[in-house]
Amino acid sequence: MNAQMTFKRYELKYILTRKQVKQLKEAMREHMELDRFGHSTIRNIYLDTDNFRLVRRSIEKPLYKEKLRVRAYGKAGDNDEVFVELKKKFESVVYKRRLVLPHRMAMDALENGQPLPAEGQIAREIAAFREFYGPMLKPAVFLSYEREAYYPTDGTDFRLTLDENILWRTDHIDLGASCWGASLLSPDEVLMELKTPGGIPLWMVRFLNENHIRKVSFSKYGTAYQQMLTANKLGGKRYA
Repeated sequence: MNAQMTFKRYELKYILTRKQVKQLKEAMREHMELDRFGHSTIRNIYLDTDNFRLVRRSIEKPLYKEKLRVRAYGKAGDNDEVFVELKKKFESVVYKRRLVLPHRMAMDALENGQPLPAEGQIAREIAAFREFYGPMLKPAVFLSYEREAYYPTDGTDFRLTLDENILWRTDHIDLGASCWGASLLSPDEVLMELKTPGGIPLWMVRFLNENHIRKVSFSKYGTAYQQMLTANKLGGKRYA
């Protein structure tokens, strides 16, 4: 029986240097602990149409946007659980619908245009999304990164993640494959994401202000697509 989960929150993003990450870890020592995944290598497959309709729409920064991806925490075997996620964003609020399914069952359905082996409201939302975009919706980009995830010791619903070595590619799209590809960040950069249903803790506000760190607009998939377009100007396949 598949598990179903729903999330609603704000996601705030910042680009930190490795020196700032070291300072951050000192600042949050009394406030945050590694979550159950701790340090993990996250693999994602983003689905899109053959002309990349979804990501092109996303980088136009509309009030509402959505995307469909499959995520694994580590290299996925055929029977390992993966997360099929429908992620929506409306006026800066992120809504995530998630199904937990066996890797091979999920990918066989998504690659062949078949219904996912799941029932319930989230399964119906994902089915409607797939029907809207039609048979051209296929696995398009493999995107991986190393993540450290933290939760607060005071029991509040605030999360912090640090992502580095963010890589993407458009071939060998397989959650059971090794991680390699083009890099989204420079070697000294780390992406920090703050995930919260509302405010940011005061200690984090002080850290950001004292270190002059400002929020950025950064989409991993969107940035990968823009890199793809830049590379294609030198020749090869055109996507838009």
